[in-house]
Amino acid sequence: MHNKIHSAKMSPLSIVTALVDRIDMCKKSLSPEQDIKFSGHVSWVGKTSMEVKMHMFQLHDNEFSPVLDATFVMVARDSENKGPAFVNPLILESPEEEEIFRQGELNKGKRVAFSSMSLLKMAPTAEERTTIHEMFLNTLDPKTVSFRSRVLPPNAVWMENSKLKSLDICHPQERNIFNRIFGGFLMRRAYELGWATACNFGGSRPFIVTVDDIMFQKPVEVGSLLFLSSQVCFTQGNYIQVRVHSEVASLQDKEHMTTNVFHFTFMSEKEVPLVFPRTYGESMLYLDGQRHFSSMSAPVTLKKDHLIEP
Repeated sequence: MHNKIHSAKMSPLSIVTALVDRIDMCKKSLSPEQDIKFSGHVSWVGKTSMEVKMHMFQLHDNEFSPVLDATFVMVARDSENKGPAFVNPLILESPEEEEIFRQGELNKGKRVAFSSMSLLKMAPTAEERTTIHEMFLNTLDPKTVSFRSRVLPPNAVWMENSKLKSLDICHPQERNIFNRIFGGFLMRRAYELGWATACNFGGSRPFIVTVDDIMFQKPVEVGSLLFLSSQVCFTQGNYIQVRVHSEVASLQDKEHMTTNVFHFTFMSEKEVPLVFPRTYGESMLYLDGQRHFSSMSAPVTLKKDHLIEP
């Protein structure tokens, strides 16, 4: 709607999802019997991209209460989906709209900063290095005084023992209007594997709190073999941070290409074990999980019917 041209019958633009920036749950569960209402608006625009905010409400005691908040980044492509296209500017008509736009600008800055500080590009901070070294010291066997002999502290699990994997064949019924596999299908498969990982790790049925930073790096073609690998990478109290890595296999040369990386924050009904990395690579996964967990706007408290922000 934002890019609609009233003089044209069809828009010359293709709008695709570049990034699911964040999805926050406000309720623990949904009723299958009450009406659900969605609302959404464009909150910020650049030259070729738009930030879109969506809110989901459900009828409760004769009024609609918040269930879910989501922020997506959409990009415009030309009609053949071969290159970027310009989007309509946003006219700000009130102080409230100016504040929403300013927040969108801040969100863009945070995304750029988070990406530039990626552990794939830069070394961990001094504080993070200290954290990893302390965890390493906590796993040394005091009987042998050797760097090679490692033992787990009480109520802890090695990170490598928290993995689950799955394989999907991408059928044509899951395709989108561009004849590629629909991103929502990938998100659902990743969420279900992440939930199963958290359930298996925590020993109880977990509740989703936040979905963070889903970047659609490569399209998934119809007929692809979709490999999903899920791993608990950080825990704290009742929280379980799960990372799901998605890749497709090229049938010609057997190479695997990453298509998405998903970050889920779950809450268990009881306190969960600590997770300990054994290798340097796992230590980087731990720090990355800690960063995503720390980016939550505020911790949530599990109530009987709701997840409530204090």
